[in-house]
Amino acid sequence: MSAIICTDLCKYYQQGDAVIKGLDHVSLEIEEGSFICLSGPSGSGKTTLLNAIGGLDALDSGEISIDGERVDLLGKAALADLRLHSIGFVFQAYNLIPVLSARENVEFVMQVQGISSAERKQRSSKILKEVGLEGMEDRRPAQLSGGQQQRVAVARAIVSQPKLVLADEPTANLDSKSMESLMAHFRELNRSHKVTFLIATHDQRVMEWADRLISMEDGRVVSDELQQAIR
Repeated sequence: MSAIICTDLCKYYQQGDAVIKGLDHVSLEIEEGSFICLSGPSGSGKTTLLNAIGGLDALDSGEISIDGERVDLLGKAALADLRLHSIGFVFQAYNLIPVLSARENVEFVMQVQGISSAERKQRSSKILKEVGLEGMEDRRPAQLSGGQQQRVAVARAIVSQPKLVLADEPTANLDSKSMESLMAHFRELNRSHKVTFLIATHDQRVMEWADRLISMEDGRVVSDELQQAIR
């Protein structure tokens, strides 16, 4: 069964007199439980593809289905509901809420989902410990380093147990030890709960964890290969 089917996706941007090809006739099938890395230079279309699949960017043309549902046809309310309950996002810019603590940022999505206070606290404590932030639960984003903020963003994305995680450079500000720990955690979720991961990265070390490596350039898929992951 394919969790995601992308058919002939096109997204173009006007920059002065030039047309930038964000996505240029991209077609992909992503099986449920996949662990995939998207590689390619800046401007290759990796982030645009993640945003399109997550319903954050409207397409100029093409179709996206997740578990048989046409994402590109959903209205704002239905898209918000899909993102709330089924998709975890890790953004390059973190997108943490400045006035909330690390714990409150992690709990935010669960609160919107209606999960009880006791369960939110239990889950947030567990995930913050797993990403190496035990003892920092009450710090606000401004009191955390870039790498620590990144780990809060990752914790927030996966604490609600989504079916799909879309991660844009999730290890960009992490040292080698933290990167290994994070990727191991992603892999555990992938294997134990069949969470599908689609990770955009420049990091060769991250690519080595993937079962499938998709390379992009100028808005197109230029290679799509299965590989033996190192873990």
